[in-house]
Amino acid sequence: MFNKHNNLAQIGIFGGSGFYKFLDDIKEVKIKTPYGDTSDSLMIGTIANKNVAFMPRHGRNHTIAPHKVNYRANVWAMKEIGCKAVISPCASGSLQKHVKPGDIVFCDQYVDWTKGRIDTFFDKEDIRHVSSAEPYCPKLREAAIECAKNLNFDFHSHGTVVVIQGPRFNTKSESAFFTRQGWEVINMTQYPEVHLVKELGMRALNISLITDYDAGLVGDCEPVSHEAVMKVFQENIQKLQKLLFSIVENIEV
Repeated sequence: MFNKHNNLAQIGIFGGSGFYKFLDDIKEVKIKTPYGDTSDSLMIGTIANKNVAFMPRHGRNHTIAPHKVNYRANVWAMKEIGCKAVISPCASGSLQKHVKPGDIVFCDQYVDWTKGRIDTFFDKEDIRHVSSAEPYCPKLREAAIECAKNLNFDFHSHGTVVVIQGPRFNTKSESAFFTRQGWEVINMTQYPEVHLVKELGMRALNISLITDYDAGLVGDCEPVSHEAVMKVFQENIQKLQKLLFSIVENIEV
């Protein structure tokens, strides 16, 4: 099923535009999958003598809405080229006052609030039931936390991300409900991405870069806007890049 392009990369990274531009000697590889087209080509480069593949999950020009990302194709492509671990950085909102814009959260749980997304590889003859009890790899998260400590970044070592359908943002009532549940982070792409990574036997790590206070309730501020998210994300892109480089250098695959 796999291995036509095996050993091209050991670590995969999904994310937004910007990261792959800082890798040297990029090799652009387009992978055909049984599940259709991927969001973009894989950009493969080297960090600390490790081959790393990056794919912008929304496309390099951010043209694919979160509910229309072909998550199965993207994850299958990472497995096809030999990835053992997949890092999923994402711009996210905060649901709790102590989780501030600019902070990083290494989520260890998710809550799926999406609808209608195809979320398994095992829906035909080969039926399997893969546990979601621990969706993110504890060892990868521990390594990432040490990297954040060494870089002196503001971070949270645990967190639950609730994944909404998108592309719209929450109403105030929805945001207040999620806050009352005690969940820290809100995002539109972590599910089914992380579960599909686990179904294919790869290890998953989340890095949530907090850009806003969602509907503005807990931060006593204006509700989130797309422009505000992109502004904060761009202001923190170098921080995220430093963290990613450090993680890749220090994790074992």
